[in-house]
Amino acid sequence: MRGSLALAALLALSACGLQPMYGGGTSSGIAQGLAAVDVPAIPGRDGWLVRNALQERLGAAGDASPRYRLDVRLDDALEALGVLNDDTISRERRILRARYQLVDLVTGEILLDATAGSDAGIDVVSSEYATIAAEQRALELLARDVADRMTRRIALALREQEQTLGTQ
Repeated sequence: MRGSLALAALLALSACGLQPMYGGGTSSGIAQGLAAVDVPAIPGRDGWLVRNALQERLGAAGDASPRYRLDVRLDDALEALGVLNDDTISRERRILRARYQLVDLVTGEILLDATAGSDAGIDVVSSEYATIAAEQRALELLARDVADRMTRRIALALREQEQTLGTQ
């Protein structure tokens, strides 16, 4: 009984057309497409962190001549969440949002226009140094998370483009 259920599940899964995103490893078309994305400088410390995280993720397949450009605009904000009776802040939320466009350098066409974002809660403690350190650490983690989200969406866009070009 169990074996027949597993077999039926495998047959159903293979019929749906599910394929691994990075099938073929670093030599796959998607990995090579990600390696061909140029990320220009993004202003600010948050931009520096996001750009470094993006370059680390996009360049996993090695260096390739740029075929795409990724234009990124960031919005980094801290907002007070918990306000005590004496008007002191006990909790903050750091929000990092990115609006980005993937541009084909050959045609000038915008292949992807999307947003990505993440937020983190920060406890405000009596030590100002500890609070500042927590805010900076939150920014570092948010930059990585936003870069991960952007990379996944870019990979999906490149896969869709690859499939579109393959059917033509």
